[in-house]
Amino acid sequence: MRAVGALLQAGQLRAAHARLEAIAEANPAFVEALRLLAGTKLALGDAPAAEALLRRALELDPGWTATHTTLGELLLASGRGAEAEIVLQRALAGERADPRAALVLARYYNDSARPARALAVAAPFCAQGRLDPELATQHVTALIALGRQAEALSFYGKLAGAAPDNPAPAQALAIALNAAGRQAEAAQIAHRALARGFRTPTLCLTYAKSLMAEGANDRAETALRDCLRLEPRLAEAHSSLAQLIWMRTGDLAQATDALDQALRTFAGDDALRATKAAILQGAGDARAAYDCLAPRAERPEAPPMLRVRAGLAALDFDPAKALSLAQQALRSMPGNAAARSLLAAAQLGVGDARAALQECEALQPLAPDDQYLIALQTTALRLLGDERYAQLCDYRSLVLPLDIEPPPPWRDLASFLGDLTVSLNRLHDPDGHALLFQSLRHGTETTQDLTRSADPVVRALFDAFAAPIARYLEHIGRGTDALRRRNEGRWRFNGSWSVRLRDRGFHMSHVHPRGWVSSAFYVELPGVMADARTDEGVLSFGKPSILTTPVLETEYSVRPTPGMLVLFPSYFWHGTIPFQSPQPRLTVAFDAVPER
Repeated sequence: MRAVGALLQAGQLRAAHARLEAIAEANPAFVEALRLLAGTKLALGDAPAAEALLRRALELDPGWTATHTTLGELLLASGRGAEAEIVLQRALAGERADPRAALVLARYYNDSARPARALAVAAPFCAQGRLDPELATQHVTALIALGRQAEALSFYGKLAGAAPDNPAPAQALAIALNAAGRQAEAAQIAHRALARGFRTPTLCLTYAKSLMAEGANDRAETALRDCLRLEPRLAEAHSSLAQLIWMRTGDLAQATDALDQALRTFAGDDALRATKAAILQGAGDARAAYDCLAPRAERPEAPPMLRVRAGLAALDFDPAKALSLAQQALRSMPGNAAARSLLAAAQLGVGDARAALQECEALQPLAPDDQYLIALQTTALRLLGDERYAQLCDYRSLVLPLDIEPPPPWRDLASFLGDLTVSLNRLHDPDGHALLFQSLRHGTETTQDLTRSADPVVRALFDAFAAPIARYLEHIGRGTDALRRRNEGRWRFNGSWSVRLRDRGFHMSHVHPRGWVSSAFYVELPGVMADARTDEGVLSFGKPSILTTPVLETEYSVRPTPGMLVLFPSYFWHGTIPFQSPQPRLTVAFDAVPER
């Protein structure tokens, strides 16, 4: 069994499988051998055989909690969440509660946007000082999702101070600091823990995220490679590394090289394959993303979430295929929100707007503020000619261009914009490439949250935004629709960035799923945009980013000028028209959400 453990650690699944089969055959009542054999069968793609072995092991020893945990993980991977919860709860019952079950269940609850349940599972272990670093990570993740950042910072700050040699509270504290926008402090905590020899994949990843937020991309890349040496199958680290390399090179082969190496070793790892597909689609090649997944997504035993990921790729070029994949996924997990959202988008693609509208209306009580879901709903209403569309997408009333006042000490807007241009250009790599997973083409986007910038010019800009935002909220008023029902007059920034488009640059149509009120502020514009005879570079509204039947086009546009701030609902489809000019198009954007 020790030899098997070494083989599993080295990723030699087939060799481990052969040894375990021999052990289980010679010792048919050896429960732990049956459990590990089931794990290797699952990793090799034989989920039914793995499940049968685990259930046989439970018949032999119903109290062996590790078997319950492994079965729960298998059921989760198969999309059978309700069954998995029951099995994992059994693993947590009694005196022999399995911390691994707590980790798996807490992660599942966090991933499915149920942080209160994640907290209920993780908190008892963490409160007793049983601080597994990964379980502490799920604990702090749940607290952050529930808006209890201060509690997370206090709890783990005290634990880290009392036990400086324990990596678990340091890791959780760094995550909490990142979430609070205190990336420099998070980087210090993580770096100190790493220097003391605490090298967990999550700690390396947390350190890398802190460095990326601070713009220290070279150091972040080193931290990500350290992370992947510790855990070569960590999909989030592969995604972040690909992002960094793509920003520097614009070369997909280089960006996915580490991921391809991992896939050669772990060919059956669907999470890694889905990560590569997301990167390919994020770089604009949806067909390659689909081709990456299709052979595995078309298997009868394919995990339902893999079908959803393949469907998201197919949505860009074949809505009928996306619809089929969504339907297959939903047969295994009927309540899954991601699969149902894909289904609604695919229904719009094939021309079944009425079914899409019904799906959106069924989903909205579960996620009433999801701006992408509202965008799908308004698209369905538009296709159906429903009068509610004109109310939800009243562009002339809800898109408001405003000029900002020059903030003190600047006496005029031109001088302020000049200084702002200098500050923002420092943040853009002149030779860089557009971020993955973003709407812009032929340009660069900053990675830091500008609302937390220490630059006095940038800080002055966000001070200058306060009055226009207050005016917008007064302008739209109160009401019961998706925008106005959240308007209590109080708001906060929820992320901000700058975009610098080059010649032929544009934004593909998109929405901001986690926003409420979105924006575009124009700092520097190419001269061609002043020509009223052309639409080059203008801000456009109404054209969906997804395929629809029939095709829907732009309905409204705004011709910006330097110093203009345009505010609009985050669920509005919006993009920009390509422009041709050697002069850049420099903007700042932010999302605002209600302050509660």
